[in-house]
This record gives sequence, structure tokens and C-alpha cells, in this order.
Amino acid sequence: QVQLVESGGGLVQAGGSLRLSCVTSGRTFSMYAMGWFRQGPGKEREFVASISRSGATTTYADSVKGRFTISRDNTKNAVYLQMNSLKPEDTAVYYCAARGVFFGTEVDGTKYDYWGQGTQVTVSL
Repeated sequence: QVQLVESGGGLVQAGGSLRLSCVTSGRTFSMYAMGWFRQGPGKEREFVASISRSGATTTYADSVKGRFTISRDNTKNAVYLQMNSLKPEDTAVYYCAARGVFFGTEVDGTKYDYWGQGTQVTVSL
């Protein structure tokens, strides 16, 4: 069983930045593709970004491309989401997820095996 714990959420003004972290348990972190998803108020969960297990490949939703950066540190069992130029529409609960033993990136949330509990990001005007 893999446990994922997110941190770094909070309240920020539009145009500001936040860095989310997700630390995982277990010794097989480097085998997992990782992803970030979000669910805004009254909205369905949506894909934000994904990174391959080596970190060489990343994929982003169009809505965050150029503003958000996903990265990982396999020595620390951690994945990060650097969020810049935040907008009120980025307000959501952000979740990290792990897809086991997968080489690429994954945008389909149903393909992920493990999920964190989420961290709230609120962007004010």
C-alpha cells in the first residue's frame, strides 16, 4: 500500500505563487508515474499535470501550461507542483496520485492506483 501526503496549500492573492509537495511512502516511488489533479467548488475533478517515473517527460493541462511546473525527486519520494501566476479559477482542492509501474505520463484519473487526501488552494482577487 502506498500512502501519499500533500502539503503546501493555502490562501494566496491572484498573481501569486504556491508550491505543493506530495511525499509518498514505500520504496518503489521511482516506479510510479505521478500526477496532480484538482477539484474546484461544484466542479468535477480535472487533470492538472503528470510526470513520468524518471522525470524526463511531463504533460500539462492547457489551462495551466506555462504557469505550473511539475517535478519530482526520487531520492526523497516526493513530487512537486510549482504554481505561478495563480488565478481565482485555480481555486480547488489539489490531489496527487500515483500510477504504479508505468513508463509515461497519464492524464486519465481512473488509471491511477493511489491518491492523497488533498490540499486546499484558494486564490483571491
